[in-house]
Formats: sequence, C-alpha cells, structure tokens
Amino acid sequence: MRLTRGHNMNNANQRNTNNDLADLFIINGHVATQDKSRSFVSAIAIKNGVFLATGTDKEILDYRNDKTKVIDAGGRTVIPGLNDSHLHIIRAGLNYNMELRWDGIPSLGEALRRVREQVPQTPNPQWVRVVGGWSEFQFDERRVPTVDELNEISTKTPVFILHLYHCALLNQAGLYAAGYTKDGPSFPASEIQRDNSGNPTGLLTAKPNALILYSTLDKGPKLSYPDQVNSTRQFMYELNRFGVTSAIDAGGGFQNYPDNYSVINDLAKQGLLTVRISYNLFTQRPKKELEDFANWMKIVKPGDGNDFYRMNGAGEMLVFSAADFEN
Repeated sequence: MRLTRGHNMNNANQRNTNNDLADLFIINGHVATQDKSRSFVSAIAIKNGVFLATGTDKEILDYRNDKTKVIDAGGRTVIPGLNDSHLHIIRAGLNYNMELRWDGIPSLGEALRRVREQVPQTPNPQWVRVVGGWSEFQFDERRVPTVDELNEISTKTPVFILHLYHCALLNQAGLYAAGYTKDGPSFPASEIQRDNSGNPTGLLTAKPNALILYSTLDKGPKLSYPDQVNSTRQFMYELNRFGVTSAIDAGGGFQNYPDNYSVINDLAKQGLLTVRISYNLFTQRPKKELEDFANWMKIVKPGDGNDFYRMNGAGEMLVFSAADFEN
C-alpha cells in the first residue's frame, strides 16, 4: 500500500483539539512514517488527503466518526508513494494503449510470438508498436530482432520496434506507411540503412541524433481524443500499480504546449489524475528557444496549478545546443 501525501502528521497522543475528523483510517498496518527516527506505527488518520495523526489502532480513534472509511491493511507494510523524478507521462500517456510491452519477457522468441499475436488484433491503419522498455540482454538469445523476422510476421500491418534511443526496426509495411523510399527522406546525424540498390532495409539508427526515431514514431496514426483520455488514465493506473503516486514530467520532443496538453489538462480539471504531476515545458525549435519560452510565459508560469497538477518550469533542455546531436 502507498501513502499519497505526507504532511501535518501528528502523534495520536496529541489530542484532536480542532475537532478534525478523518475521512479515512488505515489500521492494522506496518506504516513507515518517514519521521526522523524512521519509526513505524500501526494506524493513520487522514482528512482531505492530509495526515491528521499516526499511532496505534486505539490511539487514533479520537479522529473517527460514522462516516470515516476504514481500510484494514492486514499487517502489510504501508509506505509513502514513490516519486519518479524524470518521466514523460503526458506524452507517453497519449499512446500507451497502442503499445505492446516486452518488459520482463525472457526470450526473443516469446517477444516475437506476442508481436505475431498482436498483428490480427491491430486494426488498419494502426501499427504494432514496441516503444522501448526492453533490452537484448533480458533475452536468452542475447540479441535484437532482425528486419527479416518482422517481415516474416507481417507484410501488411506496420511493425515498429524501438531499441533504446539507439535504433528502430520497421518491416516493409512500416517503411511504406512512414514514406521511406529509395528517394528519401534523410535526417541529420541519423541513418536509414539501405541495400546495394539504395532501398531502405528497415533499420533506422541515431548517429547520435534520435530525431529519426521520434519522427518515425510520430508518423503513426493517433488515437481519438476519448481513447487518448482512456490511454492516459491506464498509464497512470499502471504507475500506481508499481507504487508511483507523483512524478516530474520532463517534457520532450514532439510535445508542444498547449496543443499536446489538452488531455492531461482536462483530466486535472475533472479531478481524475491518480498521479501528482509537476511538469516542465520543453522547447521544440532549435535556436528559437527564447521565443518559445516567452510565448509560453504569456499562457502559464512556474507555480501555476495546484497540489495535483503544477507547472514546474523549463526543461528537459533549456537550449538544443546543450545536447550533442552531432558527435
């Protein structure tokens, strides 16, 4: 179990003088208070997301009324929610439900089998997408898939496999959908591998500029707005499942403000966020960073928002020249 906020905790022996009554009790737990002595208690009282008291099950009874919800932790450990200090929840949430995950799969054979199973379930013109979250070293075979293996799986449905920010693999259907042909396009500090006849093979490599990877992924079909809302909520639920209850969103490429923030803004307004988000704005135009930030400051400023959703400042980079995209 995770605690979602850690402020104003009092020992239950300090009697309730303000007649504050809790809307939530957690009892019969092993609760990590994170105070200076790193002590544990069995129970906590909470009101409006703020801790009122900690202590034994008996000691917090002063904060209970007939409307207080009581959760029996069953002796389990209860910890403060985890914070991810660098996440791309706003951008990734829009596409999360379109992605096939390879996390924890022990063999490449099993990973490719899942791609094969996904193909007939993927409606035209959507792509089968594996967007990171895996390494060849997790596989028994200790290698990445080949383009030939992707082409063997599907000749009609585009398949896109991203390996770190190093390279991506596209089957022939994916090359066609992305518009990659013998005649182009080309990307700076990137490579579209070509055969002896000049035709793209399906291997895209950042050398070291990852623009080719972002750009290719951005060519894929987008979800409808309602599906983007559902996808973002599903991503947050998955984070909650691993104990993450707050995050700093680092912005990122192809994440324009305010255009690509409408889903997260609406969820925040409706009180539907299950992860507290402090977000940075990432400039999208090299050599025009100051203009981007000046325009955004007319709309939103650092600190705007509330405890659940707040503008943090500038990032992930302040200027593109701070990153080496050439060597």
